[in-house]
Amino acid sequence: MPGNRENQKEIFKRLREQGIPGYKIEGILGSGAMATVFRGRQTSLNRIVAIKVLKSRLAKDENYVRRFHIEGRSAAKLNHHNIVSAIDVGQAGEYHYFVMEYVEGDTIDAVLKQGKVYEEKEALTIIIQVARALKHAHEHWIIHRDIKPKNIMITTHGVVKLADMGLARELTDLAAIEAEKGQVWGTPYYIAPEQIRGKRDVDGRADIYSLGATLYHMVTGRVPFHHENKREIMNMHLHTSLTPPDHINKKLSIGISEMIEIMMKKNPEDRYQNAKILIDDIESILKGNPPIRAHQSIDVDRFSPLATGDFVPPEMSALEYETIIRRQRIALIVCGVSLVVVILTLIIFLMLFL
Repeated sequence: MPGNRENQKEIFKRLREQGIPGYKIEGILGSGAMATVFRGRQTSLNRIVAIKVLKSRLAKDENYVRRFHIEGRSAAKLNHHNIVSAIDVGQAGEYHYFVMEYVEGDTIDAVLKQGKVYEEKEALTIIIQVARALKHAHEHWIIHRDIKPKNIMITTHGVVKLADMGLARELTDLAAIEAEKGQVWGTPYYIAPEQIRGKRDVDGRADIYSLGATLYHMVTGRVPFHHENKREIMNMHLHTSLTPPDHINKKLSIGISEMIEIMMKKNPEDRYQNAKILIDDIESILKGNPPIRAHQSIDVDRFSPLATGDFVPPEMSALEYETIIRRQRIALIVCGVSLVVVILTLIIFLMLFL
């Protein structure tokens, strides 16, 4: 938007004049809802860096300032080649800044907007690197909470980098957990159901759901749930059944479809319970084998009678069972009433004509 662009130029001009100690601002890389990202140079090491600066209007809000600095501290605790590295965080005058590794390349979001639908193997090669990044973060008690195509970058050398820890939270940060109770954090197209509900006990399985939604988009060219209204999108995450990805893209294997469906189960208990288990299944599919852990979620023994030709009763919930019984009772009552009416009619007929 033109107004937004002018704002970026104004911030760029002020930062060039005011300066950030130890860094030189060289250009604008982009802007989001919370911050503007500049290309800069760390003068002591003469290396290019990315400098994220919180927007002035948000710098007046203590909550946004706190979240911004939490992002820097969270990223600083992580050291993994698939996570954008943190370099520095601080304040220069009115500006709060976060210096990070400069990544030259494209985001998955940019590629998807060009109309690309990823081949299965290419998508899995990317997603497994993100899963490894999440495994590292989760092992350090940090959840990302905003996994989406826009936060996944691929360098010119093909290395995947997970970026933007803006919504990250430490699982041990009890004060933040209590303060955020009942609030919704995340991006509607990729958000996990428990995040929508504002649950206090959100953990790494929410990241796995969002990663599944991202993979779904990559291999089908569509987001899992679409609607013009954001509230409706989130309602669909909560209640609408997922269309299996191999029903949209017929080239996909059953294995990857099963894996995505497990990743996106609405109940966290039904998903992959950690990133390590997910990585095992991705590696299995890449080797041409079925996703072992995903298969374990299906009770294959139920179908063994098929081998002998025996009947296998369909699964049904208690509600479905009660509905069937109720319908049968109504049918019996209707039949009984009909029979009584027929008998009474016959009696009246006989009394009148005999």
